[in-house]
Amino acid sequence: MPEDEGGPALAPTLAEWLKAREETARHLAAGAKRTVDEAWVQRLADLLATERSWQDQYTELVALGSLDGRFPPSNR
Repeated sequence: MPEDEGGPALAPTLAEWLKAREETARHLAAGAKRTVDEAWVQRLADLLATERSWQDQYTELVALGSLDGRFPPSNR
């Protein structure tokens, strides 16, 4: 398992990503003020960084099973 070898651990990352998404949804549903909520902006920045990291790790894991060891390019 990749986690056993010091590789990416997707479960904790996914849990934090989902938690941050829920916080963002709650913030937006509460009718966010026009002023900037610094704490919310920081959580959003953390969410986006986590999502990029999670996508990179997941892509690497999926690529391990391909013939050439690479994730295919997008058709979009």
